[in-house]
Amino acid sequence: MFNEELPDHVVYSPPVIDFVTVVAETCLFLENASEGGRDEFIDKSVKILPLLYLKTSLLKVPEPVFGDGAERFVTEEDYLFVKEQMEQLLGVDDTYLEVFHPDMALSDTPIAAFVSENMADIYQELKDFAANYQTADTDVMNDALVVCLEAFAEHWGQKLLNALRALHALRYSDSFGEEETEAPQGAKLNRNAFLGFLHDDEEKNEYGKLLD
Repeated sequence: MFNEELPDHVVYSPPVIDFVTVVAETCLFLENASEGGRDEFIDKSVKILPLLYLKTSLLKVPEPVFGDGAERFVTEEDYLFVKEQMEQLLGVDDTYLEVFHPDMALSDTPIAAFVSENMADIYQELKDFAANYQTADTDVMNDALVVCLEAFAEHWGQKLLNALRALHALRYSDSFGEEETEAPQGAKLNRNAFLGFLHDDEEKNEYGKLLD
């Protein structure tokens, strides 16, 4: 799909294409989190989250075309499907103490946060962006990129780092790998149902290989 014949537009620039590729891989990973066990989910998360943060932070926010945001595609059911998979996988380890919450300065007690909620919030922003990007309308793609990058600066970048901090503690704990939690049974999304245009079952891209 991507080659030197692409239009000369920021949404087709190499840094954005790299970002889109990691976005697609992240969404597919989160949609299918229950395919592996707890340790596999944690191990893959601590690899893909830093890559996603890096690829996002390298981008500059372009000028919007329409100025009224971008269409939203993720439904409440989509959000809960992703969130609940991670809740089941992590169990009690889904909860961690939040240190960057704006209410911390006013609170006398620790504030609990949830890895699954942070990851589902990230998923929502990424999939909304990707669904708009998939329209191949450069103006729509441009404004979807604006919305996603602004949201990264405002909230989902911090949520990514918070979740990564909690997942890092789990991944490098002494108990990691000692007891594998069986993956919950339930509906699984078709691997090709989302952003199939970036993937080929016979030839994975470099980011997919990183997670194996």
